[in-house]
Amino acid sequence: MEFLDADWLGSLRRMTAEMRGLFDAKPTIAERTVYEGVGEGGDQSLELDRRAEDVVFAELDRMHEQHGLGFTAISEERGEVVFGDGESPWRIVIDPVDGSMNLRRTIPAYALSVAFARGDSMADVELGFVHDFGPDEEFWARTGEGAWLDGRRIDARGPGYGLEVVGLESAQPRLIAPLVEGLDGKAFRIRSVGAIAISVVSVAAGRFDGMMTARDCRSVDIAAAQLICREAGAELVFPGMELGEAGLGLDARYGVAAALDAGMLATLREVLDGASADGGEQR
Repeated sequence: MEFLDADWLGSLRRMTAEMRGLFDAKPTIAERTVYEGVGEGGDQSLELDRRAEDVVFAELDRMHEQHGLGFTAISEERGEVVFGDGESPWRIVIDPVDGSMNLRRTIPAYALSVAFARGDSMADVELGFVHDFGPDEEFWARTGEGAWLDGRRIDARGPGYGLEVVGLESAQPRLIAPLVEGLDGKAFRIRSVGAIAISVVSVAAGRFDGMMTARDCRSVDIAAAQLICREAGAELVFPGMELGEAGLGLDARYGVAAALDAGMLATLREVLDGASADGGEQR
């Protein structure tokens, strides 16, 4: 069986159904604000982060045993886990909960993000899946087959007003301040979702005209969403590197900018360059 011919979408949907039950069972901020150490990605881990990852890995175990598929899982909490003999080129890049603070604070914007890559870079991602638990929306894309939202093909098209709505991520005030200043007179409104994957697929769906990160992100934050964004027809870059240079390992770090067209992306890159020149952390 070819790797992607297995029913991975069915597997991912089983993950989301079980994770939804986990979150529903802990509906309050107090119940969700329980920590369990530091994950391999370097962030403090919520108990729910760990339990959500357990759900993902139980399903990966099932797919490995049922179909004999070999791969290396790269996850925010566990790091790299090899399934099989370690010879497979396939990488599964997982963020069990993108937007953990939103989950903890019961803000309805957090997602499961999973990418499947036949290699070690963003250019090698062939299947991307993002499930936003807030509105209960499923985004996915496969290389050369377009991008989909709840079974409907999506194109990265907005109303045509230019940079009417721009998403900013990693929204610490000191980091976004130079970007906000740079956007003055270039963008009409700014939004900060608090989940990079959701912001990127919002560009894919034409909800945002563009987005950018105020600091470098990790592979698990962006691997799935970047494919969905590109397959929808949007422009996306990792400033300072080519797509094939953006690695999938947990130690990789890079900025991200995306927009509905090349002109809007050029404006965002100009803002990023200006912020960097003024001493910001972004490339």
